[in-house]
Amino acid sequence: MALKMKRKTISGQLVNASPKQKQLISLSQFIIEEQLKIPYASGEFSALLNHLVYAAKIVGREVRKAGLLDGILGATEDTNVQGETQMKLDQYADNAFNNSLKICGHLCVLASEEHEEVIQIPEGYTIGKYTMAIDPLDGSSNIDTNVSIGTIFSIHQRLDPSSKAPGEHKDLLQKGSKQICAGYIIYGSSTMLVLTTGKGVTGFTLDPSLGEFLLSHPSMKTPEKGDIYSANEGNAGYWSPEVQNYISHIKSIEGGKKPKTGRYIGSLVADVHRNLLKGGIFLYPNDTKSSKYPNGKLRLLYEAAPMALIAEQAGGMAVTVKGERILDLQPTDLHERTTLIIGSKNEVEEFLKFIPKK
Repeated sequence: MALKMKRKTISGQLVNASPKQKQLISLSQFIIEEQLKIPYASGEFSALLNHLVYAAKIVGREVRKAGLLDGILGATEDTNVQGETQMKLDQYADNAFNNSLKICGHLCVLASEEHEEVIQIPEGYTIGKYTMAIDPLDGSSNIDTNVSIGTIFSIHQRLDPSSKAPGEHKDLLQKGSKQICAGYIIYGSSTMLVLTTGKGVTGFTLDPSLGEFLLSHPSMKTPEKGDIYSANEGNAGYWSPEVQNYISHIKSIEGGKKPKTGRYIGSLVADVHRNLLKGGIFLYPNDTKSSKYPNGKLRLLYEAAPMALIAEQAGGMAVTVKGERILDLQPTDLHERTTLIIGSKNEVEEFLKFIPKK
């Protein structure tokens, strides 16, 4: 006898007792299917992503139970290459990603925001044809307050893909426009991976019961305009007149205009992720009176370039306060810094109207 599905009555209407299950596609399955579309694909890139995802699951696990563990919350006595105090979870995430990636056999060199120099592939392990620059834990100042934090990564193909020699600085110092992959993992109410390989943006959400990232946001597109702006206005007095004028403009109520809504979390991943989904603009201008960060504070390789590729692939834009396209910038140093204006296309274009024409 065929089983009958139980039904309920709500407001006089019959509905199924259980919600309809949508087809679930794992990240692994998605990568394999995408790889089959490329005749010359070797599987190396797919394997590299699997090592990245493995480390992300470990970090996500520790983030979820951080408040229950001894020795994982709080600051250390160490500072990183940026001169910033390292949080304990910062170091944990850095170790987790480095240990997984440097021996995966698909990288020729690795760079971490937490290390002054490149991380070479250990002797005895295979040298691959890809490079990776990674910010293991973005937004670490929010760790102890249970605010969303994340991981940002950028992948290039080395300058000579046929070489079996260890990678060099020059292999990492490539324009953002030459990235073959960029993405971020956000550790929030759920753990989510947002990824682009230059053909749109796709989002995957971790199902803890399966231990798998499942396709949840196919073909992500950011709205062309949005009502949210994200900036640390505590520094507004140090911004250039152009940036100050723009902020005054979007907050103005003259003529009955509705001002934009301010939303600033302080974690780049969290702020950009929200605006990617809902539309808006994120601004990190330079401090015009700063002698330490005269060109801005965000790192070009580890933060700005990968986020810019994601933004553009989702239909948005990413520029500097001078109006330069982030993906066109040529990095000259592993820890080079930049300003970043990123978000919905119409909002960034509106910002550019306030920048003097050259």
